[in-house]
Amino acid sequence: MDANREYKSSVFTALFNDHDSLLELYNALSGGNFDADTKIGINTLKNVLYMGIYNDISFTIDDKIVCLIEHQSTISENLPLRLLMYMARVYERIMNKKTLLMKSLVKIPTPEFIVLYNGTQDSPAERTLKLSDAFKEVPKCSVELGSLELTVRILNINPISSSLANPQDLLKPA
Repeated sequence: MDANREYKSSVFTALFNDHDSLLELYNALSGGNFDADTKIGINTLKNVLYMGIYNDISFTIDDKIVCLIEHQSTISENLPLRLLMYMARVYERIMNKKTLLMKSLVKIPTPEFIVLYNGTQDSPAERTLKLSDAFKEVPKCSVELGSLELTVRILNINPISSSLANPQDLLKPA
């Protein structure tokens, strides 16, 4: 019998699949103080990429923030690219496609990308991965011509981290 390699992710997703638990999780991660009346819209994607890969949790907060949270026991340097693909699908799902043809600017919810790590490899309490690290070349003129960046906040949620003096520091925003 094969073990379910996704059990931690499945438990994580099951624990945070309703308004109250998502609000509590987001407040803890962001240092926010959103109350019970805050509107939460769950928009987790299933099977959006090849091989049945899906994201763990995606939700909007008051239609202003889109938060994608992944639970990982290993960290892939490709997480920023994966989350970019997820984010594009989330925007496709939550936006009215007709508004994209409008002349005036369409305001979209601000994305936030968080990975909660609890693997066995030694890892700092917090670190950041950037999409631009994957670019084959970054021309000097990319700033003037336009560029794309996506940053992923990775939090080590192991109970005791050798690199973390105070576990409460995990809950403070970067």
